[in-house]
Amino acid sequence: MGALHEGHLSLVRAARASSDVVAASIFVNPTQFGPNEDLAKYPRSFESDRELLEREGVDFLFAPSTEEMYLAGAVTWVTVEELSSRLDGRSRPGHFRGVLTVVTKLFHIVEPDAAFFGQKDAAQVAIIRRLVLDLNLPVEIVVCPIVREADGLAMSSRNAYLSRDERKQSLVLRRSLLHVQRLAEAGEWNAARLIAAAREEVDREPSVRLDYFEIVDPDTLEGVEHVSGRALVAVAAFVGSTRLIDNVVLNAKD
Repeated sequence: MGALHEGHLSLVRAARASSDVVAASIFVNPTQFGPNEDLAKYPRSFESDRELLEREGVDFLFAPSTEEMYLAGAVTWVTVEELSSRLDGRSRPGHFRGVLTVVTKLFHIVEPDAAFFGQKDAAQVAIIRRLVLDLNLPVEIVVCPIVREADGLAMSSRNAYLSRDERKQSLVLRRSLLHVQRLAEAGEWNAARLIAAAREEVDREPSVRLDYFEIVDPDTLEGVEHVSGRALVAVAAFVGSTRLIDNVVLNAKD
């Protein structure tokens, strides 16, 4: 959606490394914002974004208007049942309906062989993968690692909203994930105990309000009781009025 940072540019570089032609889109999609969310103030920096993409060797930039993407009177939506009401979908009703509709439109317009997404938006990744599978869309979904600031905060366009104090407070998201990761590596695979430990860590930062901390199957986003194989550990929290997300993937030995 623009306001590009190194996380976005890492996707461009991954695409460039494995593709003959790279296309990027910039579109602040109104249908994925709720009525009390930050559509009006979402950071927009189109000219600098365009220059960054050009510098990275992007061949095509698609930057449509809202009117181009959503015809007047349009009543068609794309949804993935059940998955779209988990994690961020539960906290932001209708969010994934907007995401999936615009992603389907972009796939149809551009017809890419591969599409590159960041692991930070893990729920979005799982739902888009299901969309592609269920609708037999001829596109490969490539997931790239989270890119972090030097202190560990996951890069996000919304980080620009944070005050200096909030920026420090936001690091508790990463600390809670690392705490769970250390406990798991020490042999604790019970999801309820891991989540409780993470919540204690977040509670040490009283100005941060937890939205959710869950351990789920990375494909179905259903909660797990015991970690076996791969599991997604996902957190969302409000730092001031800014909602941030982060995650880590556990790999159990058994």
